[in-house]
Amino acid sequence: MHDILVFFGIDSATDLAWLIVGLFAQTMFSLRFIIQWLSSEKEKRSVIPHAFWWFSLFGGLTLLAYGLHRREPVLILGQAMGVVIYARNIVLIHRSHRDETGQALALKP
Repeated sequence: MHDILVFFGIDSATDLAWLIVGLFAQTMFSLRFIIQWLSSEKEKRSVIPHAFWWFSLFGGLTLLAYGLHRREPVLILGQAMGVVIYARNIVLIHRSHRDETGQALALKP
C-alpha cells in the first residue's frame, strides 16, 4: 500500500486527506451522469434534471480545490470553466421558474 501511495505522490497525512477529497469529488462529479441517465430512462426521453447541475457544480468546485492543492493545471483550467457553466445553468433554471410563475422560487437541487 505504501508503494502505491508513493507512486501517486502521497507522502503525508495531508496529501492522503486531499486524495480522499479528490476521490470524493470525482465520485460526486460522476454521479451526475447516473442521475441524468436514470431520469431520462424514467421519462423515456433525454432530460437533464436540476440535480445534474448541482452535482456538476459541487463536484466541479471540489475538483477545482483538489486541482489547486495539487497544482495540476489541466484540472484547474478544466474545472474553472465548467464551474462557471454549471452555475450559469442553475441561474437560468431559477430565472425560468421565476418567469413562468411570476415569483421567485427556491432553488431545487
